[in-house]
Amino acid sequence: MSKEIEKYQSLLGDIKTAIQQARLRAVLAVNTELILLYWQTGKMIAERQKQEGWSAKVIPRLAIDLRNEFTNLKGFSERNLGYMLRFAQEYPESLILQQPVAKLESIKTESSVILQQLVAKLPWGHNILLMEKVKDKSARLYYAQQTIEKSWSRDLLLNAIKMDRYGHSIAQSKTHNFSSTLPEIRADYANEVFKSSYNLGFLGITEPVKELELENRLIAKIRAFVLELGKGFSFIGNQYRLEYNGKEYFVDMLFFHRGLRSLVAIELKIGSFKAEYVGKMNLYLSLLDLLEKSESENPSIGIILCADKDHLDVEIALQDINKPIGVAEYQLLLPQAELQMLVLSELNAEYENKQ
Repeated sequence: MSKEIEKYQSLLGDIKTAIQQARLRAVLAVNTELILLYWQTGKMIAERQKQEGWSAKVIPRLAIDLRNEFTNLKGFSERNLGYMLRFAQEYPESLILQQPVAKLESIKTESSVILQQLVAKLPWGHNILLMEKVKDKSARLYYAQQTIEKSWSRDLLLNAIKMDRYGHSIAQSKTHNFSSTLPEIRADYANEVFKSSYNLGFLGITEPVKELELENRLIAKIRAFVLELGKGFSFIGNQYRLEYNGKEYFVDMLFFHRGLRSLVAIELKIGSFKAEYVGKMNLYLSLLDLLEKSESENPSIGIILCADKDHLDVEIALQDINKPIGVAEYQLLLPQAELQMLVLSELNAEYENKQ
């Protein structure tokens, strides 16, 4: 594909994305008014039931009277009125939006407020699905935000719930800024490509080592390390030299990922994560984009591989960084199941050699 065609395809993709986002914003604006109406209806029913001591029998009567009064009115069936009542009970605070929807990662102490804001933006069918399938409010918050950010249909949301995407996101919490530094499609792909933890048990390290020794051992077993990284990685070099303004800089390990079409810089740290590592990686990525990246390639991505990380420390360090950077942990010991398989394999090999 020629460069002119690539540039045109890029322009076409950007315009299509802009159109889709504009359409979505228009739909969501109308949808919010409808959700507020449903919530207000449910709230009024709940309040009157409490004040007057009415039972659930009031709902069938309301459905009939509303249908007779508003012959063209849809959505106020007996069943839907029951959902509206439950909706108001699930979210007792006002759904009227006073401020923009916050990011899930940015506010930990106001999750109920954020959830209230998010459900007001979700289609009614999505809200019903969340009420029926997701009881935990933290999980519901996750699915609501993912639905809005990724424009999930009701079927996609159902599949995400069945696959327990929330549980996997907790079990494998990834610390990076891909969603804010990469286009949405590439951010999702990068999130799938890079892990939150890498197992380096194949190095056979049983005592503390220096960073250079760790790097040298990885280079010696680069095939095993590439397999651990995942599909699509090609090794370029270690201590990769970059020269700019009369100064030299060295990237610990440099790879290229075919799917992402990006250079991937990996920095190895034997201790816990420190905020200053991000600044150094940010510099390396700027130099790689300036000196090494071709016009057909996407911006370079950095991974800081350290022995330990604190999610909040990483989050604040990445907050104002505009280069895509992830932080991952490494393990030097094989998990028990893998270790047992390795021992069994060695025993079988030894037995076969004796035959």
